[in-house]
Amino acid sequence: MRLDQLEVARYSVPLPHVLSDATHGEIREFGLVTVQVRIRKGLEGLGYTYTVGNVGAAAIESMIKDDLAPLLSGRDLRCTEAIWADMWQATHYVGRGGPASFAISAVDTALWDAKAKGYSEPLWRLLGGSSPTVRAYAGGIDLGFSLDQLVDQARSNLRRGFGALKVKVGGDRLRDDLERVEALRDVLGPDGPLMVDANMKWGVSEAIRASRALADFDVYWLEEPTDPADVDGHVRIQREGALPVAAGENLHTLAEFEAMISAGAVAFPEPDLTNCGGVTAWMKIAHLAEAHNLPVTSHGVHDLHVSLLAAVPNASFLEVHGFGLDPFLENPLEVSRGCATASERPGHGVELRWDLLQAHRQD
Repeated sequence: MRLDQLEVARYSVPLPHVLSDATHGEIREFGLVTVQVRIRKGLEGLGYTYTVGNVGAAAIESMIKDDLAPLLSGRDLRCTEAIWADMWQATHYVGRGGPASFAISAVDTALWDAKAKGYSEPLWRLLGGSSPTVRAYAGGIDLGFSLDQLVDQARSNLRRGFGALKVKVGGDRLRDDLERVEALRDVLGPDGPLMVDANMKWGVSEAIRASRALADFDVYWLEEPTDPADVDGHVRIQREGALPVAAGENLHTLAEFEAMISAGAVAFPEPDLTNCGGVTAWMKIAHLAEAHNLPVTSHGVHDLHVSLLAAVPNASFLEVHGFGLDPFLENPLEVSRGCATASERPGHGVELRWDLLQAHRQD
């Protein structure tokens, strides 16, 4: 199981509709960086990461090609911990987060995919899981939607099999946010989990005020209410607000999650394996959350995260994200009766349609 070859490629993937949130504004495409590894046994592994728009995608591709690939030739894929540590050490001076974490994430995920295939096991089972089924919610990126569009999207997601929804907040006026949340609660009914996501929009006092107001609609969690670096602020929002806080998509290291969790600043840690260090780091964060009696959720790349959530005993909801690769997948993730099911195929089970992606390749 020694690495024989590594290939990296970069794409600009157009979104079928313009999406928007409180931080990024209008989003028309996302950058996709893929890694393929081949081992001497003849197996292949796939990993990938993504960026909002294409910001940073070229830097991530270059770091993988120039800085990480030379470290990996001939390495035994079973030694994932040692390989991860070597990648971290090689990039620590310019990394400890940022593009380095994205680059490590893509490579580490590809290595785990190949490793699981080498053992002829689905990734979720190799990682210790006992059931492939996880609860899922539809994560809308919809701050720019009108109320009619928002309601139409919600009804469509319910028809697709979802029983839980998330809506973006963080507009110019809190009363507009409340109107949007009320509209979704009406569509979802009184019992369905309803999450809200402010994408770091508010200051701490604003977030506390919003949390108290949103509680009237039985909101399941308030996601990213403020700057992710403000640990003390998150603690205040948890204590003085009325809703549990979800956060972590903008935390890129295990140490950042440890600081947030140990301070009591988050109720739903939300690592994203494409930017926190891949499968290796994501699993450590999930176990750290478990040690603090917290559930773990996910951000984005639902096709990969379903396997990780299926592997841990403290899994919360899987986010089925707006940045979906469904048009470019052989077997897109399906949701039924509010749940998604991880693949039984060896590895993580994600297979890209390279022929369709080729039109979006960036050189």
